[in-house]
Amino acid sequence: MFNRNRCLQRMAAVASISLVAGCSVFSDGSQDSGGPIVVGTTSAPSTLDPAASWDQSWELFRNIYQTLLSYPDGATTPQPDAAESCKFSQSNTVYTCELRAGLTFSNGHTLDAQAVKYSIDRIEKINVNSGPAGLLGSLDRVQAVSEREVAFHLNKPDATFPFVLATPGMSIVDPAEYPDNALRKDGKVLGSGPYNLESYQEGKQAVLVGNKHYKGAADRRNDAVTIRYYQDSRSLADDLRAKKLDLTFRGLAADDVISFQGQGSKDIDLIDGPSNEIEYLVFNPKDPWARKTAVRRAVAQIINRSEIAHRIYKDTVQPLYSMVPAGLTGHSTAFFDDFGDPDVGKAAKILSQAGINQKVPLTLWYTTDRYGSATAKEFQEIKRQLEASGLFTVTVHGRPWNKYVVGYQKGEYPVFGRGWSPDFPDADNFIAPFVGQNNAVGTPYPSPKITDDLLPASRRESDRSRVVKEFREAQTILANDARLLPLWQGKQYLAASADISGAERSLDPSAIMMMWELHRKTSW
Repeated sequence: MFNRNRCLQRMAAVASISLVAGCSVFSDGSQDSGGPIVVGTTSAPSTLDPAASWDQSWELFRNIYQTLLSYPDGATTPQPDAAESCKFSQSNTVYTCELRAGLTFSNGHTLDAQAVKYSIDRIEKINVNSGPAGLLGSLDRVQAVSEREVAFHLNKPDATFPFVLATPGMSIVDPAEYPDNALRKDGKVLGSGPYNLESYQEGKQAVLVGNKHYKGAADRRNDAVTIRYYQDSRSLADDLRAKKLDLTFRGLAADDVISFQGQGSKDIDLIDGPSNEIEYLVFNPKDPWARKTAVRRAVAQIINRSEIAHRIYKDTVQPLYSMVPAGLTGHSTAFFDDFGDPDVGKAAKILSQAGINQKVPLTLWYTTDRYGSATAKEFQEIKRQLEASGLFTVTVHGRPWNKYVVGYQKGEYPVFGRGWSPDFPDADNFIAPFVGQNNAVGTPYPSPKITDDLLPASRRESDRSRVVKEFREAQTILANDARLLPLWQGKQYLAASADISGAERSLDPSAIMMMWELHRKTSW
């Protein structure tokens, strides 16, 4: 998935030679002698309860909870984890999994089919706004067939359902520890994943230690990982340089990426590769201005994505003209097809034809501590572009992520920014989460053609290469409505101390960190 830098390529060559000779350069999975691996990120969890999260809290969940399926060993399609095997029957409307024998939670309680049923039923029963219940639209009921067999009865064929079960949103929880009708409030975690959460300081640090009771697909290469959460990109990069961190993921500023690329240092390895991460604007239909199609289309006609990518992100991201990123089957350039290059004259005409002959007041919101410190500069650039047109007056506000989430879930923001790392690598996951009554952005978006026709048709097809037509038609509808405005598609950057190995294998297809892959090199 990733292209390693020259230093890592040299290491790969050395490793290949050594393996041929009958020895290994890397650790054999034994305990690390250098203490916990310390990882830094600007992506702090918003919650510790899987029933509440459809966001990047999943990065922590992947490591402390367990799902029936996951993505071990670089797999791009879901493979058994808590499950021993899974299969479809009855024309893709019943999905059955057989659990591994002897599964337990870290407290020794049995993890069986009833626990799986409880966990999924709980998500639907609590039904948190912008929570993972939105992923379960095709689920009719869950049946615990026996102690180890669980069956998911779907209300319609859904070839993407195994991908849903592989998301950390479907984490399995202990029925004795998690109430069935409310979120857990004590700030504690009880899971069955590769790690136990030994301690947690909200917005500051999560301390993970190996779960000795874990049975699953992960081959843990270390005994402990400490994740430190940062408010800004500069401190994150500075602590890596000062060797207070072993690795960073999410949140490196463009200047730091460029610095690490060009420094020629033996102390830090920069690992880069393609990413399906996107950023976009959401227009709230409750707002008297953002609800107007002409206003949204005028904004879409003015925004200069290339300027944002170049001026703010130093070309470490690329302009995006579709909600489905480049590289996935079904990608299109629907927004470029509709709007072409930025054009103030065309935007003015869109507004005047709708009877809007005054400057449009818009208020834009962004999160101050989620996607890196460049986000503030990005929104100032969007403000500059819109106001330079003479058609808008723009106010910009920022909030920390925990408060920001509450705000957009309550519909407080007229226009707001969101990032999206996919739940699973399929075009479906860049369209379905954003439409319908209960969606990931907290603003209902009825689109019957997409939700009742195009998505169900695509989900009947197991061969995902055969659903390009449906996805492209859906993207045309999204571009015409302009309720969602894609801005850019990211590239993935991890910066690691030179004595850390496994970073190039540590991201699953949704770019979620698998901390168990990291370990210290025993020699050069």
